[in-house]
Amino acid sequence: MALPPSPTLAPRAFVPDWPAPRGVCALCTTRQGGASVAPFDSFNLGDHVRDDPAAVLANRATLATLCAPARPVYLQQVHGNDVVSLDADSTDGTVADAALVVAPGTAATIMVADCLPVLLAHTQGCAVAAAHTGWRGLAGGVLERAVQALRDAAGHGEVIAWLGPAIGPTAFEVGDEVRAAFVSADPTAAAHFRPHATPGKWWADLPGLACQRLVTAGVTSIHGNDGSADWCTVSQPSRFFSHRRDAARLGSTGRFAACIWIE
Repeated sequence: MALPPSPTLAPRAFVPDWPAPRGVCALCTTRQGGASVAPFDSFNLGDHVRDDPAAVLANRATLATLCAPARPVYLQQVHGNDVVSLDADSTDGTVADAALVVAPGTAATIMVADCLPVLLAHTQGCAVAAAHTGWRGLAGGVLERAVQALRDAAGHGEVIAWLGPAIGPTAFEVGDEVRAAFVSADPTAAAHFRPHATPGKWWADLPGLACQRLVTAGVTSIHGNDGSADWCTVSQPSRFFSHRRDAARLGSTGRFAACIWIE
């Protein structure tokens, strides 16, 4: 499934194609249209990847205009499962891998370069969340905790999800320990791992695993990344940063972001 065009934001970002409740806004950036030079070219939002700080500041200022009047708040992501509540007083750098927002003015912002960004919204439009979903956080329950935080904040109603670009199932090579982390918790997760030619290695379907976890958590309206090549960060070098594709070859890579907020 091709990613939807967004002429008003191109080339820097696109708007998720999902049935967002009225008053809920979201976007996902690309690697294009920024101020950074190679290997961070060009819309890098990560301030921890050795990019020129002035370029990162310029790129973050651009993202702020795309999210305005909401203000993007950046987390210090550690592949954990903590969920933090953000408000007008929140500052960048809180250690967490998911963020909850229940009032206008603040955009929950997740940065990635292969991990899966997941945006969540309560159908009443009164609460939204974003989660950084690598395999460790996913196995550790970050999505379940983010969904529960939404329900605790908003009460009765459904939660919908959008999965952003991430490393795809033909590129995500993992070891036995990763497969075991999922299959030991739910044997049906084995369906999302394909044998690799190398013993002890597997090809993992990260979006598929995330969908399975969301459905188990009671989220059935799931949109976005379907595991096809258009969504794979590794196979889309002109559009997305990929740590696995570029870090060893180029020494580092940038970060793109998914943001969600309430008008």
